Amino acid sequence: MNENPIKEVRLTPIRNGTVIDHIACGQALNVIKILGINETNIGSSISIGIHVSSKALGWKDIIKIEDREIDEKKSEQIALVAPDATISIVRDFYVAKKYKVDLGEHIVGLTRCTNLNCITNKGEPVLPEFSVESKYPVQLRCCYCGKLVNNISDNLL
Repeated sequence: MNENPIKEVRLTPIRNGTVIDHIACGQALNVIKILGINETNIGSSISIGIHVSSKALGWKDIIKIEDREIDEKKSEQIALVAPDATISIVRDFYVAKKYKVDLGEHIVGLTRCTNLNCITNKGEPVLPEFSVESKYPVQLRCCYCGKLVNNISDNLL
């Protein structure tokens, strides 16, 4: 019997694009949803590491997206499901820009209120507004009706 040792497989570096690291374990697919990535709009490679060992976090998720730089609004949305994530913009295999997502204390226009009777869900020209009640886990309180929103990824705008 021929025994070949299993080699460790790592996510390969990207030439240009975005690396989203330190995603809370199990949230990588929600980040992909936030980015609007699906089978019809993938133009380059995407590497997703789920439940990857991390010295700092114990376990984490990581995403590498070739040939795409995410904007600030997307990084604010990512903070809603992964408040400790870091974003690295890579150009020619080097990190050109690196920053930590910022959840902030006040969220406007990124997610909807789960209260169907809230003014923000009645067709009024009002953007949903929330105060951040908790960062771990992320909990938002609607500034209009007071509803506490827990399942953020299902209600993103």
